[in-house]
Amino acid sequence: MNKWIAAAVAAAVLAGGAWWVMRPDPAPLTTAGQGTRPGAAPANPETGETVAVTLPEMSDQAKRGQQYFQAACARCHGPNAGGLEGKGPPLVHPYYRPAHHADAAIMLAVRRGVQSHHWRYGNMPVIEGITDGEITDIIAFIRAVQAANGIM
Repeated sequence: MNKWIAAAVAAAVLAGGAWWVMRPDPAPLTTAGQGTRPGAAPANPETGETVAVTLPEMSDQAKRGQQYFQAACARCHGPNAGGLEGKGPPLVHPYYRPAHHADAAIMLAVRRGVQSHHWRYGNMPVIEGITDGEITDIIAFIRAVQAANGIM
């Protein structure tokens, strides 16, 4: 009887995994919480970002993080973490709120890369040449921008 239960659990896990991989991804956003058609004009024409982002007053740590973000992350996620069409998703999005993607998840994403799962931008590569302290500062920047844009 235990073999049947184990087989049923394995089948359920495989079915759930197949659904997760095959499910449709959301359209890029123009502002936090508002969808648009893929290929639409950027929400912020000045930066080309897919999400219009309000930058807050930042702590010294978040300011350092902004500089590191510009050097290591902006080419895909945009200069203000608003995402770039065809390159990388907006981090100013409810998917990346702390309750859904904890700080440790961001640390691991930078260290190990990430297989595409929320969006169809492709896999995130490992980011080389960045220290854990710099990643911690980047996370402070991301969280400050998220909070200023209602992502908590």
